[in-house]
Amino acid sequence: MSDCSDTGKSSWPELVGINAEVAAAIIAKENPKVGVAIVKEGMMVTMDFRCDRVRVWVDKYGIVKLTPQIG
Repeated sequence: MSDCSDTGKSSWPELVGINAEVAAAIIAKENPKVGVAIVKEGMMVTMDFRCDRVRVWVDKYGIVKLTPQIG
């Protein structure tokens, strides 16, 4: 996605502390313009910014640890 001017909702602080699968479903429902990726703490990821991606960072129990946001 090259145009980041209209991405819709871009941050979900209310999802910190809940199950990652539930969080991913909420994000996909609230902003269908983004793809959602669940990422375990410590995993390596690319550092590029993409306005069509939300990463959901989780602990070893599958609980959201950081605020999911576009990037």
